[in-house]
Amino acid sequence: MSSSIVSLRGRHLILAAVAALLSAAAAPASAQETHDDHHHDEATEVEDVIVQATRSGRRIQDEPIRVEVIGREEIEEKLLMTPGNIAMLVNETGGVRVQTTSPALGAANIRMQGMSGRYTQLLADGLPLYGGQASSLGVLQIPPTDLGQVEVIKGAASALYGPSALGGVINLVSRRPGDEAETEILANITSRDGQDLTAYASAPFKGAWGQSLVGGYHRQSRQDLDGDGWSDIAAYERWSLRPRLFWQGENGGEAFVTLGAMTETRSGGTEPGRTAPDGRPFVQAQDTDRFDAGLVASLPAGPGTLHLRASAMTQAHDHQFGDVFEKDRHDTGFLEAAYGSEVGTTTWLVGAAVQVDGYDSKTFSDFDYTHTVPGVFAQVEHELSPDLTLAGSARFDHHSEYGGQFSPRLSVLYRPGRWTVRASAGQGFFAPTPFVDVTEATGLSRLEPLDGLKEEVARTASLDVGYRQGPIEANLTLFGSDLDDAVRAVDDGPDRIRLINVDGVTRTRGLEALLRYRHAPFTLTGSYVFVDATEPENDGLSRRDTPVTPRHTAGFVAMWEEHDKGRLGLEIYYTGKQALEDNPWRSESPSYLEVGLLGEIILGRYSLFLNAENLLDERVTKHHPLLLPQRANDGRWTTEAWGPTDGFTVNGGVRIRFGGGH
Repeated sequence: MSSSIVSLRGRHLILAAVAALLSAAAAPASAQETHDDHHHDEATEVEDVIVQATRSGRRIQDEPIRVEVIGREEIEEKLLMTPGNIAMLVNETGGVRVQTTSPALGAANIRMQGMSGRYTQLLADGLPLYGGQASSLGVLQIPPTDLGQVEVIKGAASALYGPSALGGVINLVSRRPGDEAETEILANITSRDGQDLTAYASAPFKGAWGQSLVGGYHRQSRQDLDGDGWSDIAAYERWSLRPRLFWQGENGGEAFVTLGAMTETRSGGTEPGRTAPDGRPFVQAQDTDRFDAGLVASLPAGPGTLHLRASAMTQAHDHQFGDVFEKDRHDTGFLEAAYGSEVGTTTWLVGAAVQVDGYDSKTFSDFDYTHTVPGVFAQVEHELSPDLTLAGSARFDHHSEYGGQFSPRLSVLYRPGRWTVRASAGQGFFAPTPFVDVTEATGLSRLEPLDGLKEEVARTASLDVGYRQGPIEANLTLFGSDLDDAVRAVDDGPDRIRLINVDGVTRTRGLEALLRYRHAPFTLTGSYVFVDATEPENDGLSRRDTPVTPRHTAGFVAMWEEHDKGRLGLEIYYTGKQALEDNPWRSESPSYLEVGLLGEIILGRYSLFLNAENLLDERVTKHHPLLLPQRANDGRWTTEAWGPTDGFTVNGGVRIRFGGGH
């Protein structure tokens, strides 16, 4: 297996671009205006948040669909903790859980409100730049450096984004150029021998045009924390580069173009010179090369606005699973046109889209597919009164494999005084592919060709009640989902598995609670999530708790932050017991606490930071071995990673900012 798919020349191009960013940062900064104090009243902050994921362009408090927005300040906080990926950024949102799917490689997906991670659609500015069904490693390959905000919609969002959004949507909104040139460099090291170097530069609009460029280098060495010869932390080396070009027209039109390139080598499994319990080495590795391009435009047209979106993505993989090598490519193409307008208190939008997802395996061609999904959609929002807004959206997709599918969603917003009440219900579908958690971890060599699978269909609903007065914000959400014909991997003879639709309903019920107090410079946040998730047994006759789904989780965050001075934060997260599947040591995980401390000192344009994660050194291997005594029928050598595998970790570094008021 080659050490990398990308050519040496391609790496040099990425390195040269990062070097150019560093060079630009060394230039003298021009005179800057001081930043406005961001510790203004919380209500003023909310006024400025415009949601993109719902297509309506409304302020967050005016949206009938509940959208949770992670702002730039919180992104910067998590950037100091994990500069290389967005896993921690989204994992600390209530009802969202980043679940490890392959402990050998550290791969993970994003689960929302107890539903499987494959149902979560990951978007960048509304575009599927990471594929129609994002791979489990995708979450670990996206740095948060150039994110302006992150938007989270939970529950069936197929009415907005088609079959890949059955469980919800996470939309990563890019950072826009400011009024002045800005450059930022961040260097980070960890106590587990990891290093990160990222650089971001943006140029302000000159006339109609602005631009930004972000690049990064990230690496991690293998770590065997319990000495059993199996890597508890996978090794990786990754380069990435993303330029963006922005346009603003005099008539209110706007557009941007983005290009992306990423290459990564990642390896885990048995340590060099060590063997698995069967006496043979088992190296698990994956080399990735991804390129993408996207366009988003909004153009005034008559009384309304024409919205255009288009993207293309290609991602090549070289996999190694012991002595099995797999080579494949994933491709996604997307095109959408929509027209919307506002008539009195009614806002409407109609459009059409087509998405093509292709998979080409050089090793197992029986799993090749090309799914073409044209669709039409409509969305209407109507204000019945200043306090009451109704919203409806519907979409009809014609899937080339699974036929016509109708996906509706209805929402209502009621705002009496300081209270906010939202109710939403929707239905969506998911088109099965060979890629479930098991095959993400073990490959396709043991999987029987797909035969007779039906689409998965879910109905979701939520009721959300919020209250805000001065520095206090509170929120309570009740949610539920019913999923029919869930796809699951089952044994099909020695060393063989197959995918089936399980008879019965996979059912999830739960609640989320949030209480926040803000009084500059302090912010205190408490959260609690309850999830009751059950699913049918393989025979469809009895039920069981959904594996690796904690019934109780809670968190407490205390943050002190002064603009241009620094920040100091304490985080405590509790994860309750989880049902385990095919674990020879226990059928239920223990509950555990994760405690973290973050400190940052700002000295002009320089910022020094230190972050300690998992102070109690909680990890799976302190309770039982991660390595199985013998290889499972599906090909896995490890148990489920129900908790952290990296234990206590410290990271720290420096961030240097030029321009933008620094």
